[in-house]
Amino acid sequence: MLDAVVVGAGPNGLTAAVELARRGLSVEVFEAKDTIGGGARTEELTLPGFRHDPCSAVHPLGIGSPAFRRMPLDRYGLEWLHPELPMAHPFDDGTAAVLARSVAETAASFGPRDAGTYRRLVAPYVNKWDVLARDFMSLPLSALPRDPIGLARFGIDGLPPYAWTMRRFRDDRARALLAGLVGHVIAPLSGVATSAVGLVFALAAHANGWPLPRGGSQSIADALAAYLRDLGGSVHTGFEVKRLDDLPPARAYVFDTSPTALARIAGLGRAYEGYRYGAGVFKIDYALDGPVPWTAAEPRRAGTVQIGPSSREIGAALSQASGGTAPETPFLITAQPSLVDPSRAPEGKHVFWAYGHVPNGWDGDLTDAIERQIERFAPGFRDRVLARATAGPPQLAARNANYVGGDIACGAARGLQLLLRPTLSLFPYTTRHPSVFLCSSATPPGPGVHGMSGHNAAKAVWRALRKADRG
Repeated sequence: MLDAVVVGAGPNGLTAAVELARRGLSVEVFEAKDTIGGGARTEELTLPGFRHDPCSAVHPLGIGSPAFRRMPLDRYGLEWLHPELPMAHPFDDGTAAVLARSVAETAASFGPRDAGTYRRLVAPYVNKWDVLARDFMSLPLSALPRDPIGLARFGIDGLPPYAWTMRRFRDDRARALLAGLVGHVIAPLSGVATSAVGLVFALAAHANGWPLPRGGSQSIADALAAYLRDLGGSVHTGFEVKRLDDLPPARAYVFDTSPTALARIAGLGRAYEGYRYGAGVFKIDYALDGPVPWTAAEPRRAGTVQIGPSSREIGAALSQASGGTAPETPFLITAQPSLVDPSRAPEGKHVFWAYGHVPNGWDGDLTDAIERQIERFAPGFRDRVLARATAGPPQLAARNANYVGGDIACGAARGLQLLLRPTLSLFPYTTRHPSVFLCSSATPPGPGVHGMSGHNAAKAVWRALRKADRG
């Protein structure tokens, strides 16, 4: 009998498997798709030689992840590449604000009226990322805080909705950029703890940057799988699990799936019927004949570019998507991997992706609205498009079963569900079946390629097995 079986070979499932194997347990991973990776895959979606990331491309929480930092993933081919600027945010007047590695450079881009406000906001945390990340991303109850006072202070700054926090700033440059950071978890600005979301992404940039893995996001999954194999674990692909009986006997079953899929497979009935899925996304991967012709200089040097010229427009787009309406003027998150990794495209060519938020399950076409927004800040963009691959919520859900209705966060990151997911419990990784555990991004700390949900779940599994051995 195996010690543990993991269902799903996304970053969290692979991380959980590695953590258990490092403790000497026998582990096997089963993945429904023919390739591993989940939200961290790389494929030729458009033309030969253009390697795209179907979901995540830039990993501000990956390079600083306490779980990944404890693993020798560099030995297995993972190399982080840093753009000159982590992120840029252009405006209609041809200028741009930036999220730079430097606090001073970031603050200066907001203008003199808000530079000091931003410096004061991040100053208590900017040199404490390692401690803050461990405490923030290890909760609840998987580890005692190393800096409880600092974590409490972060809670005071982070718990209010960002709609309140942006009142600190006098001009909209800072408000818009930080509102865009909140938009990365597809949450309306009025939601509880959305200030914390924006602050975490900003601090991640100042501490470690917003890097991309050489070769694409697949490199993260491949490194985790190679490390797991060296630890004695194994990975099986093309193996769809429909019920627990499909799996080999094991002492523990760990699911890197949506809560509703776990309930269906494990026979837990209506255990997660109150779990809510959030807005979906409409994503376009582009093969380009050259770099994006941004009007402002800063986006030409940035790995990520946010497109939302005002906090009002961003807030409206986020609220509309969550409320069931596809925005006519979407807020966009875009990535430019080939600026720092020429291997991603033929010589002189580029890959580029962009997505906007749409209602869960929406089956319309947002292509024209997305390209109008890009052209607004990069006139002539369409002239450089060689090919595009579009994916709305139905296509994203077909590619990855965790993206229910196109929700790439595997559950609405709003209200109490941002903090307490998938249920109101201090033990979110366990289920009412004593041998079944959940490790996907539906558990704390939530969305992102950082492996911490898998890391935390592995601790819960290990403790349960140790307790059973003692009993």
